[in-house]
Amino acid sequence: MSHKIDSVDQKIGRRIRLEREARNWSLTELAEKSAVSRAMINKVERGESSPTAMLLARFSGAFGLTMSTLMARAEMQEGRLLRQEDQPLWIDPDSGYVRRHVSPASDLPMDVVHIDLPPKARVSLPASAFLFLRQLIWVLNGTLSFAEGETTYTLHQGDCLELGGPNDCVFANEGDEPCRYAVIVLTRL
Repeated sequence: MSHKIDSVDQKIGRRIRLEREARNWSLTELAEKSAVSRAMINKVERGESSPTAMLLARFSGAFGLTMSTLMARAEMQEGRLLRQEDQPLWIDPDSGYVRRHVSPASDLPMDVVHIDLPPKARVSLPASAFLFLRQLIWVLNGTLSFAEGETTYTLHQGDCLELGGPNDCVFANEGDEPCRYAVIVLTRL
């Protein structure tokens, strides 16, 4: 695993601890609000465990933040230009999907995230990950099967979908080739 990825896991852990402490919550309180065990929270906060997408969604929901906001607070550096080599990467240890935060830190109510979803990979996220925001999914390469609640969409290269209200969602690459897509996250004003 590269030093850059290890650094992101440590930054995420510090951010989760800072968010918890800013609310004067104990590990037990965060565990109750996020449905994540105290032991796992402790490992994540110390940078000893790379959180899965599901864990990050649970933490962000407990904090009343979007997952993108939580990640941006952990990853971002100042400046209007964020060169590709400086864009923070995070790899979901469960699915192997690679998340690259593309947009620089700014006061715009928007983030752009680039995802590489490996063949046969599947990522489930709870509705709490989609509170307080609107999102567009734009498929750059491959085919993405996206389930939003009871509705499933098959998105091909060039297709763009606006997500509806908060729902449990599943991102799946059922094919044999990687799927690459962009997520444009708009914070609700």
